[in-house]
Amino acid sequence: MAAKKSTNVRFFRFGFSLLERVAPGVGAGVLNRLWFRVPAVPEKARRPRGELPAATPFDVDGIRGRSYGAGPTVYLVHGWGGWGLQLGAHIKPLVDAGFRVVTYDAWSHGDSAPGREGKNASTLLELADSLKTVVAAQGPAYGVVAHSLGAPATALAMRDGLDVDRVVFIATATDFTDWLDQLQAALGFGARIRAGFLRRFEARFGPMDSFHLNAVIPAIAERRALPLLLLVHDRSDPETPYQGSVDVTGDWPGARLETSDGLGHRRILRDPDLVKKAVEFLAERAPGDRRSGRQERMLG
Repeated sequence: MAAKKSTNVRFFRFGFSLLERVAPGVGAGVLNRLWFRVPAVPEKARRPRGELPAATPFDVDGIRGRSYGAGPTVYLVHGWGGWGLQLGAHIKPLVDAGFRVVTYDAWSHGDSAPGREGKNASTLLELADSLKTVVAAQGPAYGVVAHSLGAPATALAMRDGLDVDRVVFIATATDFTDWLDQLQAALGFGARIRAGFLRRFEARFGPMDSFHLNAVIPAIAERRALPLLLLVHDRSDPETPYQGSVDVTGDWPGARLETSDGLGHRRILRDPDLVKKAVEFLAERAPGDRRSGRQERMLG
């Protein structure tokens, strides 16, 4: 697998180097397709680790998911190329704490049907729409636990009207120019291809900077009080810079940041201590929390 990946990278580096010189517009089109491509994850890799509570499956507009337990509903939101049970370590602790938990695979991810972009392709906006579609079918969100690109997708959903009391962002993606920089370093395309790609992106979605998480925060605050927020991030995360969560903590009033070292971008989802802290944060009593009588009695 490593050898195949290395061969693919060398192929793209050679191709982009050539296209940069002779056909940067074509190169921009190739980059555009790569940017919105959802990586396939084998079914075996998506199997849950450990035992889970009894689940109730659902399908809403091609989005397949499961719900567990009873009580105020917490939605688990995966990131790009992820799947609902990728956050499965949170399910049993949340159910034990008196929550109902909803997991799902967004359009074009996991077991769900393709979305607007077709098979194996999607956008950040479609991730946000997946969350809004599931919440509309499964009921109001008390809380959200979101990983990586699922965090800005959740923020966009809140900007567009999703109401939620408490949010946990794990290894959040904040600045998409960081990812573009990483892709450019890996694949070797030049300034002409990059500029052409950004023109395509902006013609369809607006400036890439407008999707920076810190730019979305004021838009959420214009329509409602910001929900309580816990951020969790590993200092050595190679995919989403830790500094992004530090910056969000400064811009989101009352936000708290939990830090780890050496867990990276995905193992952080399974760390028992950090899972416990996320559950405790969601279970804290606060004025205005929409809790069921069962949850109030448990926490009282």
